[in-house]
Amino acid sequence: MVARINMKKTNIDKSYLLLKKWWESIELTNYEKSTLNKEIISFNQQLFRLKEKQLRIGIYGKAGVGKSSILNLLLNKNEFKTDIINGSTKNIQKKEWSVKIENLNTIELIDSPGFDFCDIKDPENIFSHINNSELILFTLAGDINRSELSKINSFIKNGKKIVLVLNKIESWHPQDLKNILKNIKLKLPKNTNIPIICNSRNKIKNDLVDLIIRQGENLLTFNSLQLADKLFLQIKEQRLKRRQREAQSIIGKFATIKASGVALNPLIFLDIAGGFALDTALVSELSKVYGLNLKGESARKIIKKISINNILLGASQVGINTSFNLLRKFFLATAPFTHGLSLLPYGPIAIVQAAISVRSTKIVGELAAKEIFRKSKGYLLDPSQIIKKLIMKEPEIFDHTKIYLSNKNLNNNFAIFLP
Repeated sequence: MVARINMKKTNIDKSYLLLKKWWESIELTNYEKSTLNKEIISFNQQLFRLKEKQLRIGIYGKAGVGKSSILNLLLNKNEFKTDIINGSTKNIQKKEWSVKIENLNTIELIDSPGFDFCDIKDPENIFSHINNSELILFTLAGDINRSELSKINSFIKNGKKIVLVLNKIESWHPQDLKNILKNIKLKLPKNTNIPIICNSRNKIKNDLVDLIIRQGENLLTFNSLQLADKLFLQIKEQRLKRRQREAQSIIGKFATIKASGVALNPLIFLDIAGGFALDTALVSELSKVYGLNLKGESARKIIKKISINNILLGASQVGINTSFNLLRKFFLATAPFTHGLSLLPYGPIAIVQAAISVRSTKIVGELAAKEIFRKSKGYLLDPSQIIKKLIMKEPEIFDHTKIYLSNKNLNNNFAIFLP
């Protein structure tokens, strides 16, 4: 048992050092520091808690379900205000729990007002405060209703570890309790292993202490990684938006150069060679924007790959331009015999070729940007990769994180920020 705990201690310390190193490696601009100030402060506070091994347990639920009473039961004294009138808790309140858990220095209990209480100031901030806890005690006083289920789903989507506490059950008949428990489990989202504790003086405390002994350090580690991951996604989104503007400007500049060259140049081989050279230069410039800095040969490989995979691009780059160049050459050759009349279509054809060149350059640029972005995804350490590794090591403990990662993959499609 001691060896297992020491191994976990090493893991949590490694996670702290890894996140600290990750954070120190990110060079934020003044704009990023300003716009993400709240998130940066929140992450730094969490990083400090990880270092100091400070676990937070938040309690949440409707008004009148007995949240404060449960926390007082854990503390063995009346630290949190209770009343016979619903809604005695109107603000977030915190108390340190003196229970001793090896490898955790502090456990903080956080009380919250009932989410359905009409006199709450800033309910979103209260939800956010509880959502930042490592463990959430979601309290029920009967069968689960729609509003409670909605809040539980919100916590699940955020990857939170939830324990349902069924309170005020003293007067219930055992069969009624059994039926309600069965009904609650049927209503909970599928593939979620949410434990349910029926509140009694010794059971809730013993069950909770046992859970923290087994999972406390890992929950603290995951919550820290999750906050890092959310901050990482926001930084990444801002930087991709900025790079999108830079990439669009570069693509526009190369499209103009290529269009001018194609319209003025009467020689087929120079058109093709010049266009390929410009596309290579375009890919190289785009790679610098996305932090990859490709050389000529690597850039040409990308052009070859996207040309093979995109028939329209290959046809427009070679087939259509070649045909139009042959027509232009024919009109030039026959001009002396038609007293210049054959030159009349020359201008419109050149304009059409220029338009095709602009379009093909944009296609090259857009596809190249996607390919470069795919290759350069590792320019910053992605905290979610650490989370995935932890899940592989502790599949049971991190079962609740799978939905978070799944939703993250669905909701964070960074392709929309490509040119």
